[in-house]
Amino acid sequence: MFAATDSAWAPWYVAHTDDKKRARLNIITHLLGQVPYEAPEQEKVTLPERTIRTDEVGGSAPVRSIPTPF
Repeated sequence: MFAATDSAWAPWYVAHTDDKKRARLNIITHLLGQVPYEAPEQEKVTLPERTIRTDEVGGSAPVRSIPTPF
């Protein structure tokens, strides 16, 4: 099947792996590497002066974190 359908316009690639997660990451990396990309020029960002609020009660906001299952 590979020999009959592989062409320069639509090549076949094989991902050798026993781990689905790594296989998917490798395939995504490969596909994104095939797309031509030039980074756009970035403009310098200027931030406004920071103002400190004096009407806050109780100090800073609570710390929130996301779960880390992996």
